[in-house]
Amino acid sequence: MSETALSDSVLDFIGRGSSTEEEFDAMALALFAHQFENNESFRRFCLKKGRSPRTVRTWREIPPVPISAFKTLTLSCVAPESAERVFMTSGTTGGARGRCYHPTLAVYDRSMIANFRQRFMRGREKIRMGILFPTEEEMPNSSLAHYLALAVGNFGTPDSEYLLNQKGLENDLLFRALDEAAATGEPCALLGATYSFVHAFDEMRRGGRRYSLPPGSRILDTGGFKGRSRDVEATEFYGRMESLLGVAASECINMYGMTELSTQFYDDGNDRSGAPKSGPHWIRTRIVNPLSGADVPPGEQGILVHCDLANYNSAAAIMTEDVGIACDEGFVLFGRAGDEEAQGCSVAVAEFLEAARG
Repeated sequence: MSETALSDSVLDFIGRGSSTEEEFDAMALALFAHQFENNESFRRFCLKKGRSPRTVRTWREIPPVPISAFKTLTLSCVAPESAERVFMTSGTTGGARGRCYHPTLAVYDRSMIANFRQRFMRGREKIRMGILFPTEEEMPNSSLAHYLALAVGNFGTPDSEYLLNQKGLENDLLFRALDEAAATGEPCALLGATYSFVHAFDEMRRGGRRYSLPPGSRILDTGGFKGRSRDVEATEFYGRMESLLGVAASECINMYGMTELSTQFYDDGNDRSGAPKSGPHWIRTRIVNPLSGADVPPGEQGILVHCDLANYNSAAAIMTEDVGIACDEGFVLFGRAGDEEAQGCSVAVAEFLEAARG
């Protein structure tokens, strides 16, 4: 199947309202066959694992690519120079930055828009947005910058604006936007990286500012609570949303995504501890032991493996470095791998690189 025909098939699949296990398997196996044929590094790894389109019968059997491999190898079915966009990981921990190549942004964009409309907009067509992240022009290789640009472009009102640039938070713009929202009574939304909100809270407290945003206002934060600013626990973080902005924790949505995926996960609010996350019908998740690659027993923690059908060009199945546990609503995320899980992830990465390089 050609790249164009495959991307069209994925676009059609995303456009469905739902999919059965059999339908998901059929699409996942078509992606696997395409990636096996057109990505030499991935094919070598699969053969080392004894997996091929002839032997793999379900999405659960597709060998997942460790996300760290994106920092070392080119995982793309098309020539990298032909990609419409290259998203790169932040590199906040130093070292090489992972790269994810998109022959067209049509698939990523449809995945984001359809999912965001359902999980964040919740029936509302437009809302005034304040973005606590730099623009796409400032960060052209950031998947989050593109994600937020799609949010503003498709769901933001004309008076939506960016409140942060690469130099930091623009306090005057932030306070003016919050003052206007409180005065007009029109619901608004603040969206950005979790660490950006931590800095905004600090500025509000220093300035003695506290708001009660209009009913219907909501918050979207993306990422976690460690690594880019001083550590803040989730319960404290969402408590500050209520006390400083007047937005109930139930209207504060956390988005979980990563550069190596083309689909995002959301919770349904953070009015309870350990709010589960789930994705749309074109992405599914396993909880695995990183050493064996096998699913852990029900109720046990393991490493998250996602099979994302919107990842049609790189690798449909991705092994993260995040710990979670399955539940009826999806999975509960516990954060980055600890020492034991991290060691298992490192072994998985080494195994992949050794096999992929031949």
